[in-house]
Amino acid sequence: MSLSILNNISALQAENQLAVTSAAAAKSLQQLSSGSRINSGSDDAAGLAISDGLNANVAALNQSSLNATNAVGSLQTADGALAQVTALLNRSVTLATEASSTGLSTSQSTAINTEFQALLTQIGNIGTSTNFNGTAVFGSTVSAFTSDGTSGGTVTIGAAVAALTTTSLGLSSSTLTSASGAQSALTALTAAISTVSAQRGTLGATVEQLQAASTVDTNESQNLTTASSSITSADISSVVAADTKYSILQQTGISALQQANQQAQTVLKLLQ
Repeated sequence: MSLSILNNISALQAENQLAVTSAAAAKSLQQLSSGSRINSGSDDAAGLAISDGLNANVAALNQSSLNATNAVGSLQTADGALAQVTALLNRSVTLATEASSTGLSTSQSTAINTEFQALLTQIGNIGTSTNFNGTAVFGSTVSAFTSDGTSGGTVTIGAAVAALTTTSLGLSSSTLTSASGAQSALTALTAAISTVSAQRGTLGATVEQLQAASTVDTNESQNLTTASSSITSADISSVVAADTKYSILQQTGISALQQANQQAQTVLKLLQ
C-alpha cells in the first residue's frame, strides 16, 4: 500500500462511519428519553401522518362522549323534576277524590282546595326553576353532537322537553271548591299524569340512546389510542439493545480513527 500525506483515506472512512454511528446513537437516546419511536417527520413520515389522523379522531370522540354525558345530565334533571311532579299530581288526585264526595263543609272544601292550589303552584315553580348548567330545562331541546372526526361519522341525538306549566297540563282552571268541580279536576289530573308519564318515557329512551353513544365513542377512542400508540411508541427493549450496540461502535470507531491517524505518522520516519 502506498503512503500519502495528502489524504488519509483510512481516517476519512473511520470518521464517516463514526459520524453515522453517533447519529444513530443520538436517535436511540432520543427515543429512550421520549418513549416515542417517531419524534420528527423524518423518522417515519407515513407513520406520523397516520398517528396524527388517529389522534384527531380520538380528540373528536372524547369530546363527543362528553357532549353525550352532558345531555344525559340535562335530561335526567328533567326526569327527576317530572318524578316530583308525578308525586304532586298523585297527591292532587287524592284531594280531588276526597272533594268529589258530598257532605263536606265549606271550611273543609276550602282547606282541600287551598292545598290543591298550592300543589299546582309548586308544579309551575318546578317548570320555571328547573335548570341545568344555568339553562332552563323545560320548554327547550336537549341535544348532543357526536362525531368520530370524519365527515360521515357525525350524529345528533336529542329530545324536545315540553314546557311544564299548569296550562300545558290542562290544570289551570281546576278547582276543588265543589263536588262537580272536583270530578272535572280528577279527569284533568288523570290526563296530566298520562302526559307526564309519556314525557318521562321519551326522555328515558333518549337517555339510553345517549348513554349507548357515549359508550361506543369511549370504546372507539380507546381502540384508536391503542392503534396510534402501536405506531409511535418505541420498543424500549429493542432501543436499549440498539443503544448498547451504538455505544460499543462509537468506542471502536474512535479507536479506529486514532489508529488511522497514527498510521499517517509513519511517513515521518522516512524523513529521519
